[in-house]
Amino acid sequence: MPPSVSRYVRKRHAHIGVLASGGLDSSILVGWLLQRGWRVQPFYVRTDVVWAAAEQRALEAFLSEVRDALLRPLVVLEMPLADLYGPHWSITGEGQPHASTPDDAVYLPGRNPLLVIKPALWCLMHGVERLALATLAANPFADATARFCRKFAAALSLSAGRRIKLLRPFARLQKRQVMLLGRHLPLEHTCSCLVPTPEGLHCGQCNKCAERQAAFRLAGMSDPTTYAAAACSPGDQAGGLHD
Repeated sequence: MPPSVSRYVRKRHAHIGVLASGGLDSSILVGWLLQRGWRVQPFYVRTDVVWAAAEQRALEAFLSEVRDALLRPLVVLEMPLADLYGPHWSITGEGQPHASTPDDAVYLPGRNPLLVIKPALWCLMHGVERLALATLAANPFADATARFCRKFAAALSLSAGRRIKLLRPFARLQKRQVMLLGRHLPLEHTCSCLVPTPEGLHCGQCNKCAERQAAFRLAGMSDPTTYAAAACSPGDQAGGLHD
């Protein structure tokens, strides 16, 4: 086990929230914490992005497969974003970043604070002192850093009069390491696509589909995903951005 995650073995049966997107990284984080004796409260924040329905279905299926006495029922919270993001590709599904585009093309302004605030406040209101994010070492965004999490948690704690910690158990790990931690989990029940088909298939053409294919390939794992089309240029970008 990587030294950076070994300390998460120690708190058996302690309560922890997990911001779960239905993607590879956060789904693996849920399963990994359960395997180590944590009592896990998963959260899905439903927004107006075009992949939200496919993500939620995948997450619900994944949680059903990993059912465990320590797994709490999924809490779904609403965070409408269409009024904020307007005609952005994440809302319209048009002009989404393709497989050959760099990772920073998928940046959504303020996405982490928007997704974190309701789960964090839920935790504060229900006596849960920790909320975990599945941020990886390759994540380049400022709202995924230790400094952001520390300061944002401090502001939330100050507002509520009680303490919450925002944790990043995978923050020093690369995608391949995280994939190997989750190699025995039902990863076919995850969603990493910017424009899923109406039937819920991965498009196979977007930046996230390319990242997903690269993640399985770099970990030496069989990819169980059904893609609507072959990726344009899969590359090896496997940063796990907001996954």
